[in-house]
Amino acid sequence: MLKKNRLLRLTIVAIIAPICTLAGFSLMSKAPTNLGVQDGKLASCPNSPNCVSTQEKDPSQKMEPIPFEGDAANAIAKIKEALTKLPRTKIVEEKEHYLRAECASLIFRFVDDVEFYVDTEAHLIHFRSAARVGRSDMGVNRDRMQKIRGEVTGSLTKD
Repeated sequence: MLKKNRLLRLTIVAIIAPICTLAGFSLMSKAPTNLGVQDGKLASCPNSPNCVSTQEKDPSQKMEPIPFEGDAANAIAKIKEALTKLPRTKIVEEKEHYLRAECASLIFRFVDDVEFYVDTEAHLIHFRSAARVGRSDMGVNRDRMQKIRGEVTGSLTKD
């Protein structure tokens, strides 16, 4: 009986310890200081597979920008509309040509930083989506940005 109780306790610790560690990483993660637009460019992706951007050269991180017509205000409004459809997403910064949101994962609340830059000269919406912690995101950032692209592209062609 004593061995069974000890084995049960060890099993519980083996399960709970990693969960608490992951939750701790989530709670301690802060927004990177290099976010925003500098000279028409969003921050580069880190050298890990948990980031996608329209301004990257690496094909594993590269996505195409979203073309648009009209002005930046209309493009930003369409992006905001698409973001409101994503669960656990909040807009944390908005400027005339720039928008940043934070998207949290369901269980551990890991935060991904999602940025948009509206280039009015080229009529393109550039974006970047990156996990704050960890190495792999299981394709979540790419999937999210494909979903947003579909929403924004669809709404821009309806007007």
